[in-house]
Amino acid sequence: MKQRILFSILLLWTVGMSALTGERPNVVFIVCDDLNDYVTGFEGHPQSMTPNMAKLAATGVAFKRAYSNNPVCAPSRSSFLTGIYAHTSGNLFWGKWFENPVLNNSKTIMEHFRDNGYHVAGSGKLMHHLKKDVWSEFKHEADYGPVVYNGEKRVAHPSVPVPFQDIGAIDGSYAVLEDLPYADDDNPESGWIYGKWGKVVKPFDPAKDLTPDERNAAWAVKKVEQFEQEGSDQPFFLGIGFIRPHTPLHVSKKYYDMYPLDEVQLPVIKENDAEDTHYRDIFDPSMKGLRYYRELLKSYPSKEAALKVYTQAYLACVTAVDECIGQVVDAVNNSSFKDNTIIVVTSDHGWNMGEKDYIFKNSPWEESCRVPMIIRAPGVAVPGGVAGRPVSLIDLYPTLVDLCGLEGDTRKNDKGAALSGHSMKPFLENPEAGEWGGPDAALSMIWAGLKGKDQWNPDMQHWSLRTERWRYIRYNTGDEELYDHDADPYEWENLASNPEFNAIKQSLHRKMLELRSNN
Repeated sequence: MKQRILFSILLLWTVGMSALTGERPNVVFIVCDDLNDYVTGFEGHPQSMTPNMAKLAATGVAFKRAYSNNPVCAPSRSSFLTGIYAHTSGNLFWGKWFENPVLNNSKTIMEHFRDNGYHVAGSGKLMHHLKKDVWSEFKHEADYGPVVYNGEKRVAHPSVPVPFQDIGAIDGSYAVLEDLPYADDDNPESGWIYGKWGKVVKPFDPAKDLTPDERNAAWAVKKVEQFEQEGSDQPFFLGIGFIRPHTPLHVSKKYYDMYPLDEVQLPVIKENDAEDTHYRDIFDPSMKGLRYYRELLKSYPSKEAALKVYTQAYLACVTAVDECIGQVVDAVNNSSFKDNTIIVVTSDHGWNMGEKDYIFKNSPWEESCRVPMIIRAPGVAVPGGVAGRPVSLIDLYPTLVDLCGLEGDTRKNDKGAALSGHSMKPFLENPEAGEWGGPDAALSMIWAGLKGKDQWNPDMQHWSLRTERWRYIRYNTGDEELYDHDADPYEWENLASNPEFNAIKQSLHRKMLELRSNN
């Protein structure tokens, strides 16, 4: 009996290992936009419904301390898709990555997979600035729609109260798609449209048209089916970039109805929590995160009412994108590729939901910096594993290189840069105690602009460092914040001014400087 059990275990292990060693594995790489930790199993919001991501996590490893290195769209994506820290390349904020001399001479993850014989197909928002020739094929460009068109310009949905509505068509809008805007104005061009910019508008009919995310999911499903029908031995790298829950928070009523407004639980927020922080002291009050919070509260009779409406809209969008993710994962699971396909699901950064009087990304705190990360690697990743060591998006590229056995330099020439991160494979194999070559902290940078004669100066930026226990923030003014996550998981008490913690601050600052310089 024992011999039969041992043989069965050995057979299962052999089959699993052959999936990632006998053949080159396929990769399905899914990136959401602005998705914080409101994902089942990540303890971000108790009501969040993401059954598809939960099901995926049960077959792979969930990284509960994964962080964005630049918690805003463009630099985050250009960093982890090239595997190079933004502060190493100097590709900062909204700079186009393919115009950066370091990144232009380094291979994107797509190019490196293609050079290793993979068919590299993509659709949706992956790089913030699209360059199609790094892909074997690319389908749909990023589309933030559906958005509202009043017949002359793109605007926020008219159901959104002012002054929040005045923020505009993207960040100032939330609504159910069944609420047809300008339905009775006799203008055939007004109403819902797709979200591509430009003078040409493409109408969107929620009764029959797919949203951009649904369209990308459908495309990915068909690509998996096509790859299977073709029966090619060539492995594939399939990249899908979903927009939601990026604003505008427009999804079908069925998702809103899953979160009845009177039952929505508010984010856990401490009154006057921003008082011992420095963000408001350093940034102009017109900065988006600070302004959006103020404008939202002005638009409703109470803070509770304002945050409930906004939280409902965000949760609805999270569940909507989870359904799209489920369609793609199901397509893989129902194909012959199931046991030989790595699946990655993550986000470019998080999103503050009112904590510290802030609604937006690009903050140095946990809510903006933390991202969900799930990796399924058949035969390698422990099903249902949870990794607690700090990692960051910069580690994704070297992890996939390791898992797929890619060969060759990721630099095109000596003007490029080597990968900044480290393979997370040890945490896939042993989530609780994996030994890896990476640091014991994750580094994030908040852009503060160029100083002097347009010279890049890392000392003039704001930095955030996250270890298992601590978050240490250092602003370009020298002001500091320190949070003990063992005792204070919501980062409510800034310990930086307490002399008891001077030695810890100094140690974390040294670690921060080391990570900034050792790339």
